[in-house]
Amino acid sequence: MTKFNVASINQCTEVEGPNKRLCIWFQGCNIHCRECCNPDYQPLVPKNILSLDELVSIITEAKGEFGIEGVTYSGGEPTLQQGLPQLTEAIRNLGLGVISFTGKRYEEVKDILSGCDAVLDGAYEADNKETRRRILGSANQRIICITDRYKDCIEDWFSQNENKSVEVNIGSAIVANGDKI
Repeated sequence: MTKFNVASINQCTEVEGPNKRLCIWFQGCNIHCRECCNPDYQPLVPKNILSLDELVSIITEAKGEFGIEGVTYSGGEPTLQQGLPQLTEAIRNLGLGVISFTGKRYEEVKDILSGCDAVLDGAYEADNKETRRRILGSANQRIICITDRYKDCIEDWFSQNENKSVEVNIGSAIVANGDKI
């Protein structure tokens, strides 16, 4: 059975990509960027082990409850999840878009990211901070549109620096995510 090591999930966010989205932060990263924004998600340790069916159920629930348009993969390093192509296919079958972060170059991991609509790639470089584009940490990182689904968002959403924002979610814990201000 396909399993995923999940650090956390936000069922409805508007700062982890265009439109309302569900964001999955996967646990574990082998890149270890200096000044990583999610250092707690780097250790390659089991966190919340979820099956493909469990994740699809959570995403389906978020689609119905919040009207999400897509899913964002973050982390940790999403490409360490072996079942990622199957999850992406299941999400696409729900009519949702998929955006994935990766600290690797897209060309190195394009097989595991097959089916994604857009990929935000490149290791975070602490000495090369991004100042113009939303949700990207450093200027070396690329936005690669694989399909046309988010093509118009490059100028309309990602390049709107004045719209940088942070969300605060209050539930069983208080969680903030989004751009550093």
